[in-house]
Amino acid sequence: MCPHCGGYLNVAGHIIFSVNKSNKKKGLILLSPQIGNYTSDKHKEFNLAKGEAVAFFCPMCQKTLTSDIDENLVHVRMHEGAGKEFDIYFSRIAGEQSTYQVSDDEFFKAGKDAGRYTYFKLSDKYKPLVKRKRRQKK
Repeated sequence: MCPHCGGYLNVAGHIIFSVNKSNKKKGLILLSPQIGNYTSDKHKEFNLAKGEAVAFFCPMCQKTLTSDIDENLVHVRMHEGAGKEFDIYFSRIAGEQSTYQVSDDEFFKAGKDAGRYTYFKLSDKYKPLVKRKRRQKK
């Protein structure tokens, strides 16, 4: 779900995003909702160069999905059965494989590049300070 408007991004087994490339070209990209599955689908002429930063937006409210934790991470919300919610963060750098599923009591990371982002390397002692800072920005 979009963390801004609460709109559902998961349609027909894909997560749908509006994206902008660094050269201002726009497109849609479909990602797998499975954590650690880095398959994607897009228009055949909307090419992404490895290492290129791609800006992700909610296709409904058009707000940026760039994370407050790191400008190279995208942030969305995931609802699981029984009211369980997670923050999902993943890299917006083409070809980089790093995804994080976070809640107050659980943490899961996936991808060969998952060790890159320092927030997720912090000890549990310091993570509440960063969460508090994020809430204050909203």
